[in-house]
Amino acid sequence: MTSTPRWLSPEQLRAWKDLSLMQLQLQARLSRGLAEYGLSYQDYLVLATLSDQPDGRRRVVELSDELGWEKSRLSHHITRMCERGLLTKSPCPSDQRGIFVMLSDSGRTTLENAAPAHVGDVQRYFFDQLSPAQVEALANIAGEVLTNLSAAQTVV
Repeated sequence: MTSTPRWLSPEQLRAWKDLSLMQLQLQARLSRGLAEYGLSYQDYLVLATLSDQPDGRRRVVELSDELGWEKSRLSHHITRMCERGLLTKSPCPSDQRGIFVMLSDSGRTTLENAAPAHVGDVQRYFFDQLSPAQVEALANIAGEVLTNLSAAQTVV
């Protein structure tokens, strides 16, 4: 027996479409800026996430969880970044199947060169349009949605 779908209200539909379009356009804008440094948006996410670690490394499975990417997608991306000299890989001594991925010197330098312009673009194209109250509301909304998505994923 099929239930009746819960259709979006006009306000919900507008919010959903605007959110989707905003995300696509922001990522395209940010990608253009990062291309000047030879990076894709996804490259930057990987480098920035690794740079948050004191030793600049993470296990692939942990990095996958943190980025919200499928492990196979991340593994392929890491391989390409290693071929470009941005990352290195090493085996995990405590887990035969585990792999550490680390920032290379070149990856760290590339990130350090790209970060000021990228953060400037994030400020210009996103945060400069928002009040502090809107930023706080957005952070609360995103946190709530992400918490619910995470809880739903563990149930499946």
